[in-house]
Amino acid sequence: MPPTMSRMGDVLAGFHAAWEFESDFVRIRYERGIRTPKLFQTLGERLIPFDAIDTVTLAPGRRGTVVLRIVPRPGADPLMEAAAGQLKEGSDPYQLVLPAERETLAEYYADELRAQLKRDRGPAERFLVAAPEVPLRFKAYDGKATFDGKTVSFRWFWTGASSAKWKAGDQSFPVADLNGVEWRSPEVFEGHLRLLRGAAPPVPVDQDPAAVVFGLGYGPVHESLPFAAAVLAAVRSARPTAVIPAARRDPADIAERIRHLGELHQAGLVTDEEFTVKKAELLAEL
Repeated sequence: MPPTMSRMGDVLAGFHAAWEFESDFVRIRYERGIRTPKLFQTLGERLIPFDAIDTVTLAPGRRGTVVLRIVPRPGADPLMEAAAGQLKEGSDPYQLVLPAERETLAEYYADELRAQLKRDRGPAERFLVAAPEVPLRFKAYDGKATFDGKTVSFRWFWTGASSAKWKAGDQSFPVADLNGVEWRSPEVFEGHLRLLRGAAPPVPVDQDPAAVVFGLGYGPVHESLPFAAAVLAAVRSARPTAVIPAARRDPADIAERIRHLGELHQAGLVTDEEFTVKKAELLAEL
C-alpha cells in the first residue's frame, strides 16, 4: 500500500485554480474572475479520485511559470472523453499554473501524489470523475439544446435551422436510445454536437435532426462541452457494458460533404487553406 499524503487538506494555489489534497482524491477549485477561462468558472469544483489519475507531470510554463498537470486515465473523465483532445492548453482543467519560484513546492506535491498512484493501469472501465450536473442548456446557431438527465431536446430556430430540420420539427432523444455523443469544438471549422444513434452513417450536421450546428458566438466551449460530457456519462450509465465503436463515414457521405465544401469555397465562405485542410481530413476518413 502506498503511503497517504503527508498533510491531508493541504492546498496548493496557482493561477485560476487551487488543488486541495485529500487521502484518496484531489479537489480542484476554480477561481471566478474575468481572467479565469470560462470553462473553469462553469466547472466550479471537481473531485479527481486517485484511481482516475494516470500520472502527474511538472514542466516549465510561459513567462516565468511552471505547470503542474494531472494526466487522467483514458476513459476516466467524461469531460475529457467528450473533448477528445480539442481543448486549448489554457483551457485544460487538469493543469495548475504556478510562479516559477514555487517549483520546488510543486515538485514536492507531484512526488507525494505520484506515490499514491498504482502503476501499469490501462484505460478505466467506467467513468471515475463525476459529469457536470444537469439540467444543462445552450444555444447553438440553428437551435437550443437542453438536457434534463434523461432526455436531450433540440428546439430549432427558424433563422438558422435548415429546411430539413425545420420540416422534421423539434426533437427529443431519450438517452436509452443513444450510442454516444460527437462534439466538435466551436473554435474550429464545422463545430457541432451530434447525438449518435444506431449504426447508420451520419448525414451532414446541418441536415441531421440529431445534431446542432455551432457558429460564431453560438455553442461556446464552456456551455456545449459540459453538456456533451453530461450526455455521454448518462449514455454510458444507461449501458454500462456497451462497447461503443467509433462512427465510420460512408464514402457517399464523404463525397457529398466534399461537394458541399467546394460550394462554400466557390462562394467565398471558406478560404483556400480551410478548403485544403478540411478536404484532406474528409479523405482521411475513407
